[in-house]
Amino acid sequence: MITFTVLCLAYVLSQFFRSFLAIVAPNLIAELGLGPAELGALSGIWFGAFAIAQFPIGWGLDTFGARRTIAGAMLCAIVGAFLFAAAPGFGAMLAAMALIGVGCGPVLMGSMFVFGRAYPPERFALLSSAVLGFGSLGVLLAATPLAYAVESVGWRACMTVIGVLTALATAGVFLFLTDPPALRRPDGQSSAWRDLTSIMSLRPLWLLFPLTFMSYAVLAAERSLWIGPYLLEVHGLDPIARGNGVLAMSIAMALGAFAYGPAERLLGGPKPTVLIGSGLTGAAFLALGFFPDLSPGPAITALTAVGAFGLTYGILMAHARLFFPEHLLGRGVTFMNFIFISGAGLVQALSGLFMKAEAAEGAAPAMAFGRLHLAFGALLLLATAIYLTAPRRPLSARA
Repeated sequence: MITFTVLCLAYVLSQFFRSFLAIVAPNLIAELGLGPAELGALSGIWFGAFAIAQFPIGWGLDTFGARRTIAGAMLCAIVGAFLFAAAPGFGAMLAAMALIGVGCGPVLMGSMFVFGRAYPPERFALLSSAVLGFGSLGVLLAATPLAYAVESVGWRACMTVIGVLTALATAGVFLFLTDPPALRRPDGQSSAWRDLTSIMSLRPLWLLFPLTFMSYAVLAAERSLWIGPYLLEVHGLDPIARGNGVLAMSIAMALGAFAYGPAERLLGGPKPTVLIGSGLTGAAFLALGFFPDLSPGPAITALTAVGAFGLTYGILMAHARLFFPEHLLGRGVTFMNFIFISGAGLVQALSGLFMKAEAAEGAAPAMAFGRLHLAFGALLLLATAIYLTAPRRPLSARA
């Protein structure tokens, strides 16, 4: 129980860090003069650093275990949080977000590594969904509570407090996390490049890669970056009302994450669960795109649907996990996570450039965001169509 608790607490902070920009973005625009491209870069570099860190993290998990790998990396998140709080401008913020991305990199993968080693495969989806659900408390904290705190004491003081909490969570992981027993490789040898090519040679995974790349990317771009500016520029909501809109989407994400574990068992496996969730998420994005002049109530309802159905991450990872050899579990989950997060980083950076171009052409905010949402929905549904052809489980399991 203590292992699950410290992992959840660390993941709460990881989720906060990938979500807080949506609330503080208007403050950064007003105080530091940042624009859409800079905001996209800040969010994008977090995901980019997070993604690149997955390769040494996978090696660290398989070599040193989860405790030392997670705690060691989280030291970077502590430094990054304090640097962000004191940052005088865009350059320092960019460095801070990169450090935070590296520090958050092993938290969820370390959790899945522990679950994959310590529990039978059929429990992987349930446990992964549970930690995703509890971790979504970080998304909730980065909504209305953060909006109130920023209004009361300012965003710099808020980030200082988060830095202190990150230090406490790091200490908890190092002191209380218990690693599962190490496994001996079948051939007794290890090579980072050979292990990576072994993972990439698993052909059934190739049909999972497009949806892996897009599913979390569009959800993260909306929740972490664009929902705040969308509710401000299109609907004119004040900071607290924007925070409430973000909170509604965040609560839906948390409840959806919890629900996906039991739903996976009810629907008979990861694949049908992911197909239904991705289809409904794509439909919600298309609704926002085809009807850009929605009033605030229906718009927040559609965003809530995106949150409720969009977090297929844990179930899609459970599908991929069926194809990993046991001795490559750490590298397998981190490679898949690299695809998840690199997709998120790229989509956020490109979406920032897209919105900058829309503004330069004089597009009204409603039309610009409508086109952005339309692109998100179309890309997600295209990736879902490719995923339709993926096998449900390995050939040996089907036999």
